[in-house]
Amino acid sequence: MKISVIGAGNVGATCADVLAHKDAASEIVLLDVKEGIAEGKALDIWHSAPIDRFNAKTIGVTNDYTATVNSNVVVITSGLPRKPGMSRDDLIEFNSKVVKEVVENILKYSPDTIIIVVSNPLDVMTYQAYITSNLPRTRVLGMAGVLDTGRYRAFIADELNISPKDIHAVLMGGHGDTMVPLPRFTTVTGVPITELLPKEKIDAVIKRTKYGGGELVRLMGTSAWYAPGSAAARMAEAITRNQKRVLPCSIKLEGEFGLKDVFVGVPVVLGKHGIEQIIKLKLNDSEMELLHKSASAVKEMMNVLDKLEKNR
Repeated sequence: MKISVIGAGNVGATCADVLAHKDAASEIVLLDVKEGIAEGKALDIWHSAPIDRFNAKTIGVTNDYTATVNSNVVVITSGLPRKPGMSRDDLIEFNSKVVKEVVENILKYSPDTIIIVVSNPLDVMTYQAYITSNLPRTRVLGMAGVLDTGRYRAFIADELNISPKDIHAVLMGGHGDTMVPLPRFTTVTGVPITELLPKEKIDAVIKRTKYGGGELVRLMGTSAWYAPGSAAARMAEAITRNQKRVLPCSIKLEGEFGLKDVFVGVPVVLGKHGIEQIIKLKLNDSEMELLHKSASAVKEMMNVLDKLEKNR
């Protein structure tokens, strides 16, 4: 198995490091446009192999897509974070060009690959990868729900003073402040979270989850990387190991949950073919309303990309 990670910044390098430590593939390629960055980070990871006892070979290259040939999975982390003074439309315009170019280059050498998008705005960049690649929707997915549920579960663990390993949660919708954590489907070893925390505590956890990325930016002055990198690695590993993991991923909906032609996070089964099944939860009226509201916000950004595509 082979995984290529495009973008050797904090998120991409973390993703490659986690994948290597998990031996999720025999070869992991790290690619970046900046000379020497990917080579150095890949070599540093490889130096830790004898220490941490893994076999995955990490290779770094500068803008050489031939090194990615026959990748089973490609993780795209390339692009800019939103900077002060940059509008949402500016970010979409810049990063969509990057994602488009990356996808075109990847498919020259790995036409049968599965693409995981991490670049922001997440759902819209997944849409860009989808329309550029012309791949089935099952092979183009966005990483957001795994990260967001990670934060959600971590905050619940703090409130209950328990291990996060015992918390299972579902979160749907777009990646951002319209995401839809679902307390009704959140449990601690089978016990509903609503039996363990009062509503005001749950509401506070949900609010903190929605703005979890912003909290980190305020603390560090930059976007997160450990959790996003780990989340993307978790998805890639589920595919290369054919684990059939149930994970929330951004995917094009074609009528599920009453939504069509929009990319939002829903629970899916991830295996060697990519998305092998969409889990169709029975949402109540309130949950469905929140999901559709979130989808509308994503659709607005998708419309921005559509206009940009027409003018290119």
